[in-house]
This record gives sequence, C-alpha cells and structure tokens, in this order.
Amino acid sequence: MSRFVLVTADANFSQRAQQAVAGLHGTLQTLAADYLPPSPDDILRVLSGELAEVILLGPGLPTDDSIRLASLFDLQYPEISLVLVTAGEADVALPAMRAGIRDLLSPGATSDEIRSMLERASLAAAGRRRGLGASVEEGAPGGRIIAVMSPKGGVGKTTVTTNLAVGLGRIAPMSVVVLDLDLQFGDVASGLMLEPERTLADAVTGAAVQDSMVLKSYLTLHPSGIYALCAPLNPAHADQISGDQVGHLISQLASEFQYVVVDTAPGLGEHVLATLDQATDAVWICGMDIPSIRGLRTGFSILTELDLLPQNRHVVLNFADRKSGLTLQDVEATIGCPVDVVLPRSRAVPFSTNKGIPLLQDGSRDSAARGLGQLVDRFKPNWEQRPHKKLHRRVIV
Repeated sequence: MSRFVLVTADANFSQRAQQAVAGLHGTLQTLAADYLPPSPDDILRVLSGELAEVILLGPGLPTDDSIRLASLFDLQYPEISLVLVTAGEADVALPAMRAGIRDLLSPGATSDEIRSMLERASLAAAGRRRGLGASVEEGAPGGRIIAVMSPKGGVGKTTVTTNLAVGLGRIAPMSVVVLDLDLQFGDVASGLMLEPERTLADAVTGAAVQDSMVLKSYLTLHPSGIYALCAPLNPAHADQISGDQVGHLISQLASEFQYVVVDTAPGLGEHVLATLDQATDAVWICGMDIPSIRGLRTGFSILTELDLLPQNRHVVLNFADRKSGLTLQDVEATIGCPVDVVLPRSRAVPFSTNKGIPLLQDGSRDSAARGLGQLVDRFKPNWEQRPHKKLHRRVIV
C-alpha cells in the first residue's frame, strides 16, 4: 500500500487529494500548515505508520522554502518522491528539478489529475528504492549503461533501442534515459514520436557539461515515463562532437539514471568506441542475412583485439524467418557465440515504427513483442541468478 503525505493549509485542494487517493491502493495523511519546518526529519517525525513514498508540498507554502526542503530530502531520503504544487510552473521548473523535485502540479488540478501524478510519483519512488538497493548490493558507482550495437545499418537497431527503453521504464519508472548517438541520422525522436526542444548538441556544451541538473532539463520526457536525449537536428553538428564529450555525457547520465540505453551509429566510429569504453552491457543486433552476420563476427574480432567488449553480451537475431535459407545454428556457428533473443519477422513492427509507438508501449501480443520482452527481462535485477541457461535453444525460427 502506497503512503502519501500532503502539507498544505488549502482545505479545497486537500479534499481533492483525498478523492484522488480513494481511487488508489494507498493512504493520505494531511499536515495542515502554511509553513515548512527546517528539516525533513521534522516532517517525518510527526507521521504515523510507515515511511512516506510521496510528499506533496503546497499549495500555500513559500516556494523558496519548498525547494530548500526538497533539496534536503533528495540528499537524505532520495527514495521519497517530492511533488511541488505551485501556480508559477514556468519560473520554478529548473530550480525544482535541481532540488530533486519529481513533478510539478497546478493548485487547480482535478482529482483525476492528482491521481495520475500520484501514480507516477509512486512508481518513481519504487524504482528509486530498487535502484538504491541494487547499488548497495553490487557496489555499482552508477547506472547500467546499455549500448545497442550493430556493425551494419538497417537491422532494426533503433526499434530494439526504443522498445528496450520503454520496457525498462516499467521496471524503473522515471529512471531510464535513452541516448541517440546516431548523430547524423538518428531516429529515436521519430521512433518515440517526440519533438525535442534540446538535443545532444546542446548537452555537450555550456552549463550542462558541469551541472547534471541543467543536463536533465535538456531531456525530453516520453509518455511511458522514460527520458530521451535525441540526436542533433542538423547532421553537420555530428562533426563538432568529440568522443571525449560523448564519454563525459554518458558518465553524467549514468550518475543520474538507473539505466542509460544508447542507440549507437552503425560501425565502430569514435563515438561508438567512446560508448563501449564505459558500457556495462552491449546488445548486438544482426539480421538474418550473410552480410549482417559476417559484419557481427568481424566486429567481435576487432573489439576483442581492442579489449572493448563489455562484460555482459546480449545477441539479438532480428527479422528471423524460416524462408531465409539460414537456421539459428548457422548464425551461431558463424558469429561464434549463442543467440540470446530471436525476434521473428513481423508486420506489427514497421506499423508501430510508423506510428511512433513502440510495441512494448502499445501492449501488443505480437511474437516480436514477446521477444522484446525477453530482452528486457535480461536486465532485471538478479536476472543472472535465475535458471536461464540455453534459453535460445527453445526458440523455433
């Protein structure tokens, strides 16, 4: 059961919040006050029952005091989601984000809007708790960096990237960011039906390089609860972005998010190598054709010599079709390692791509969606401890 806390002297808003929580599996405790105490412990001390998951500040509270208290919560109790109820959203957005506030809400919000926001904030709190627990267990310094790779283009790399990010967003809401590193012709924005105000070209220069909170303000929020940093709108900007800048950017994102999913450009260029230098995982995509399969084998060979193969490898065979003249065993024999996930050829995939709605967001039951779900499962906490050896042998192409 979720636990919500509201600090406000506004009886009208408090009533709407109570109505919103009535539709959720949770409880709301209201602290009637028009001021805030100096520390988080002063609020938590007066709460009854379990620790809160979501705390709403306002309306009627001083905005500066709310932001100050939120920054203390972010340092001392990062697993609690803070929501600021304020009328001046445009002016407050950046300071609020820097303070760790999860969401902004209008004082005139309806009970349905409050309920929707509480659901998002509660999911985010649950994801933060899981992420904090995993970091303590594994001693990880940052989030998991997943590079989606292919030596050849046209194998469905961006489709896999967007679906993987959306799927991970269900595991860790608001803790997933997808980064489009196909700097000249990246399609993550169209694949997620986004129109970003800022792109990667903005994120590697200026204040964002030094301040991760400014960087987060450059991200575009997707309806599924993931963030995206899309490729530059002008392909010419790709030449102005160095591998060192990409490496620093990925490091920044990994310090803020539980999962960083990187859609790389085809081949093994400077930006791809900078990604592999930091990646914890590589998802390798190949189609069911000889050039794609041989390209993957060559890529493995080169990266082995360079000692740039990430520790965790996940091989995805896309466009699988019995009529292609090749078998799963042929592919594995050529690349020299097992195929972990098989995605059959499906009409639903190009249809979802053209709509800009990934299969895993659409709730599709298509066979390709099931395969993508299997790929997402490989990144769940403690997946390595589960009995999953030779799962690819069960797949019939």
